[in-house]
Amino acid sequence: MQPVSRETKAMPVPSSSSRGAIVAVIAANVALAFGPWFVRLADTGPVAAAFWRIALAVPVLLAAAAWVDRGALRRGRLLWPALLVAGVAFALDLGSWHVGILGTTLANSTLFGNCAVLIFPVYGFLAMRRWPTRAQGAALALAAIGGAVLLGRSAELSPRHLAGDLFCLLAGVLYAVYFIVMARVRREMPPLPALALSSLASLLPLLLIALALGETIMPTDWTPLLGLALVSQIVGQGLMIYALGHLSPLVIGLALLVQPVVAGTIGWSVYGEALTPLDAVGALLVAAALAIVSTQRSPDR
Repeated sequence: MQPVSRETKAMPVPSSSSRGAIVAVIAANVALAFGPWFVRLADTGPVAAAFWRIALAVPVLLAAAAWVDRGALRRGRLLWPALLVAGVAFALDLGSWHVGILGTTLANSTLFGNCAVLIFPVYGFLAMRRWPTRAQGAALALAAIGGAVLLGRSAELSPRHLAGDLFCLLAGVLYAVYFIVMARVRREMPPLPALALSSLASLLPLLLIALALGETIMPTDWTPLLGLALVSQIVGQGLMIYALGHLSPLVIGLALLVQPVVAGTIGWSVYGEALTPLDAVGALLVAAALAIVSTQRSPDR
């Protein structure tokens, strides 16, 4: 048997499931980046749009989950406390985010709304009680620089966007809570039942908030809401919850930076929101960070 070199040990090759999960998490963030556009197009209130995002998706998710693994849905009652917390956190996240979307740029909304890019990886390192490796530290540094470039150039910071930015920032914190709880749920439950039941738990809170705010609930044009349900909830969150069961919090967190890149491009092409060459630099730094962490196998996987 030939001896294994130190270089071979130092550069673990990701498994096929990890590679598939990396593709899934990137595709998830591309799909989720279209969410703010659909919210702007909807003729309901912003929280009502979030309600319809879930309400239109839940029947599809429940049917798909029952078809894939009916037993998992029955076993889900043992995880209802965690699923309820995840559902409420996600409802508050969507409500805050959708309100913020209407008060700031598309790039701002996705950048602030995904501040879990830092919170979730930090949680992961604390949960594993270890420091990042050099490669992981380098990836975090590149992502931080890339995020700062995106924040400073793609995202327009101004007093008139302050309220919208703050709502999106609150949403990002709540999104991190949702990730933390759902990562634990995924240890016991497949992705489709986990997403279906957590989505179901978020329905009533969203409807109550929309009613309390006096929003327009019933739309006259269902197209943006159908797009929101299909692209953001079924495809985007579906792929994200799948990836949560296969990737470390660091990879999940860094992948969230794909969203402001895509959303900034949508904002530029549809609404004329400014993009500059530095946005490409920020995007390349984010891509480099993802490339680094994608070659690393997390010790807890």
